[in-house]
Amino acid sequence: MEDWRHAGFGLYLHWPFCQSKCPYCDFNSHVAGRIDQTRWLRAFEAEIERIGALTEGRVLNTVFFGGGTPSLMEAGTVQGILDRIRATWTLANDVEITLEANPGSVEAARFEGYAKAGVNRVSLGIQALDPDDLRRLGRMHSVDEAAKAIAIAQSTFDRVSIDLIYARQNQTLTAWQDELRRALDFGTSHLSLYQLTIEDGTVFGQMHAKNLLRGLPEEDLSADMFELTQEITRQAGLPAYEVSNHARPGDESRHNLIYWRMGDYAGIGPGAHGRLTIDSTRFATEAERRPTPWLERTLAGPGSAESQERLSAEDRAAEYLMFALRLKEGASLDRFRALAGTPLSPRGLAEMTALGFLHQDGDRIHTSETGVMMLNGILRALLADRQSAG
Repeated sequence: MEDWRHAGFGLYLHWPFCQSKCPYCDFNSHVAGRIDQTRWLRAFEAEIERIGALTEGRVLNTVFFGGGTPSLMEAGTVQGILDRIRATWTLANDVEITLEANPGSVEAARFEGYAKAGVNRVSLGIQALDPDDLRRLGRMHSVDEAAKAIAIAQSTFDRVSIDLIYARQNQTLTAWQDELRRALDFGTSHLSLYQLTIEDGTVFGQMHAKNLLRGLPEEDLSADMFELTQEITRQAGLPAYEVSNHARPGDESRHNLIYWRMGDYAGIGPGAHGRLTIDSTRFATEAERRPTPWLERTLAGPGSAESQERLSAEDRAAEYLMFALRLKEGASLDRFRALAGTPLSPRGLAEMTALGFLHQDGDRIHTSETGVMMLNGILRALLADRQSAG
């Protein structure tokens, strides 16, 4: 059995356009005044056909429209893409089709069209339930618009997730506790809860470098917020199944689990990444980041805007460990050994276990509540002194 079958096969489609660029965002997103959605549909269709020929006979488990702001897509564009997907692959009986959306009122009005096209899960980028923080984060919606969008989404789609950012400027532990409880009161079955990180190349990154981003929490407060998040969501019946993701059992993001369990996924669109196993060789793929060159090159010749790199056995094993240890279910030592050709270092494993950062249960290793905040150090210890097996 090829290793990717442990987790399945998904498709990621990147819509690179936004109404405005948020100051914290380092995703490949661009503001554009006019978008020819007919040409973009043709380009997506061409790439779907190309990748379909490479993966003929597979069952497609998930589809994910990310961005950017996919809820700026016309419903007809989404319909056309999904029609081509259905004509290319056999879809799983429980196929999950997710679309990321911003909660502006115009975009929420499109939800019915997306549902008719086949979208059955929406991820709403709420980010904050405080009006001042929404402005600081560059969000264009209000708290009331967010609440209305959640209600519309819940009445339209089978499953709804909301995103929030915490450890924001001048945010207290009590304020985050109250905000998280308000978010849980909406009754969605999935929450993605991210600590604010300051990334290079963003407006926040530039401000931070000039000491102009005041009020960021100290490390101890950020840790307290993380621990409080785990406790409150667990009590509410949405425990963490991944470091930043919480769900009722059975409502986990199946698409993201393909990433974290190291299945195969094709990436289509500007800057999209993918992992594809072709003839028993796993490749990392990456598309041209700039929207116009990606569009022109793809229409001229599908695949011409994508580069690929063969992953060695050691690369695959390290990637598996990196993602699996983010999951509550942890990593399989047997699967790591099968991927790498050699087992994990017993010394590193013993050291991390003795320090209380890892737990071992037979074949599986899991990060502890302390270890989950120290993943990079754990990975360095577990992978130290390894020689490439590929």
